Amino acid sequence: MVLALLLLALLGGLGAALGATWNSWLVGLLVGLAFAGLQYWIARAAGTQLVMMSAGARELRPGEDSQLWNVIHEAAIAAAMPPPKIWIIDDASPNAFATGFKADAAHVAITSGLRERLDRAELQAVMAHELAHIRNGDSGYMVLMAVLVGSIAMLADLGLRNLWYGRGMNYTRGERGKSGAHVAAMIIVLLLAIVAPLFSRLLQAAVSREREFLADATSVELTRNPQALVSALQKLSADATPMRRANRATQHLWIVNPMRNARGGGNAFSTHPPLTKRIERIERLYA
Repeated sequence: MVLALLLLALLGGLGAALGATWNSWLVGLLVGLAFAGLQYWIARAAGTQLVMMSAGARELRPGEDSQLWNVIHEAAIAAAMPPPKIWIIDDASPNAFATGFKADAAHVAITSGLRERLDRAELQAVMAHELAHIRNGDSGYMVLMAVLVGSIAMLADLGLRNLWYGRGMNYTRGERGKSGAHVAAMIIVLLLAIVAPLFSRLLQAAVSREREFLADATSVELTRNPQALVSALQKLSADATPMRRANRATQHLWIVNPMRNARGGGNAFSTHPPLTKRIERIERLYA
């Protein structure tokens, strides 16, 4: 929550500084926060449908895969939450994700590639990992983070355009009678417009990595089988089949990064910790 508040402070500061260049920092602050609030409302109202459409997912048909249905319902019982809706993605790349803002409106999706590679225990460990994201509140939290990061990036772009093409540039060309406050506001806008998007992405990535570690630990708590999750992660690590419909907007949702060139993680902007580190932490905790 501290990281989310930092992002909110960045958004508010950027909006206020942008508004100050137009003689009303309060209006800029309110516009920035209102813009983020509108995006968050849209994400909550239609986010799951948009994510499933972008992934090419289809809902599991009744009686189609009884083993998958069973392991997900067992994991849901262990997590003390209603069973989620189940989605299948016809893609050879092994991966899975969960979405939903509340336990009674959860959705889990798994690719056909991952479904074919896992035995029953591994499948249950992966599904427990995904349900853990719902139980731990990660899905709604990461949507909030994504909205704040996106809002900061859009306000930063607006601020730079305003300085270059709008009244901000007119001030720098020597328009008389303007106070030092305007100049200070323009400097702040310029600095925040450059630094804020970079810093916000770093914060978002840091939060995403920590929630993956937590979901791994919760999966073991639910299944009491750390080796099953380790085995599943090892299979994911060994298979680098690219996902056909991978995109950066939803990469943080998946159990491993679907972007092939970022699959292993390991740098400040990675949305996932390296699979080797996740395996090491599980083995260290549950040895």
